[in-house]
Amino acid sequence: MNPLKDLDEHGQSVWLDFIQRKLLTGGELQRLVEEDGLKGVTSNPAIFEKAIADSDDYDDVIARMGGEGSADPKEVYETIATRDIQDAADVLRPVYEETGRRDGYVSLEVSPYLAHDTEGTVAEARRLWANVSRDNLMIKVPGTPEGVPAIEQLIGEGISVNVTLLFAREAYEQVAQAYIRGLAKAAADGLDVGRIASVASFFISRIDTLVDGGLEKKLEAADDAGKERLRALMGKVAIANAKLTYKRYKEIMQGEGWQALAGKGARPQRLLWASTSTKNPDYRDVMYVDELVGRDTVNTIPPATLDAFRDHGEVRKSLEEDVEGAAETMQALERAGVSMKDVTDKLLEDGVRLFSEAFDKLLAAVEEECRKAGEHGQ
Repeated sequence: MNPLKDLDEHGQSVWLDFIQRKLLTGGELQRLVEEDGLKGVTSNPAIFEKAIADSDDYDDVIARMGGEGSADPKEVYETIATRDIQDAADVLRPVYEETGRRDGYVSLEVSPYLAHDTEGTVAEARRLWANVSRDNLMIKVPGTPEGVPAIEQLIGEGISVNVTLLFAREAYEQVAQAYIRGLAKAAADGLDVGRIASVASFFISRIDTLVDGGLEKKLEAADDAGKERLRALMGKVAIANAKLTYKRYKEIMQGEGWQALAGKGARPQRLLWASTSTKNPDYRDVMYVDELVGRDTVNTIPPATLDAFRDHGEVRKSLEEDVEGAAETMQALERAGVSMKDVTDKLLEDGVRLFSEAFDKLLAAVEEECRKAGEHGQ
């Protein structure tokens, strides 16, 4: 059996963490749906920056809008993104219908410049939702302190949300409760809560990258026994953190607040594992897929990791294995002098900055292409 399809048998949906025009026009996305059981697509500023800067897929839009001589780079980008997202949503529409609106979603992110602006996030999310005009769209909103009330507001209005840049279990819990409050408001206002969907995108590999770096520094001053304890933690923390978050997800799903909404047709806000490519070449290239298999979850996977997992992935109910050991790993990390709160705070800060920098590069690349098109058109 194709390991990617086997994940579906274990209750996990595979989404693709990538979008580009040729993926849509060349039939590749359709093939992934048919042959691999792909069930969704996620995008972010870095993905669009690479797609626009490294291909000629968007020359038609840039020539048309840039040739007018006064194109706004953000407007050009949104024209490009809207078309790609709409077309991907249309390819995935049958998945959306066949799964009863559980899957078949495409995600489009609000500007990372708005990560700390609640009102700005809500306004842009509403605008993007209206512009794309697809039921199987999710608007990506970062799980910053300012993002949480925006998430609650948007869910309450019936806008489906992919909450991104989650690293800490505490942040996940705040987001889950915001989802429940938003659904309660939507239900009170007479909206069909069964048509509102959300995932909580919990980032994985970046945690190990940062934690392993901190442990490496501590190795220099440790004795032999200390070195052994520190090395035993390397490459273990991200998965342990995810397992404990999944445990908390299941607890929230048993709560009275959620059960009342489920009775009205509401669907759970599934955990989505993001950043699942392996950054350390010493680790198994599909480790963050192998070790995070669990019912009612999503794994959004970049193309190279998707190909690798199709080739040699191993599927088992890994997410619920040795949860006690996961708790011990997190305790051992604190004993080693590494604060998980410091780690997740830094990753959130870095994540917002990196997406903002990617957006800077994206707009600069669009501006340059528009300038060339304008000159060519003169």
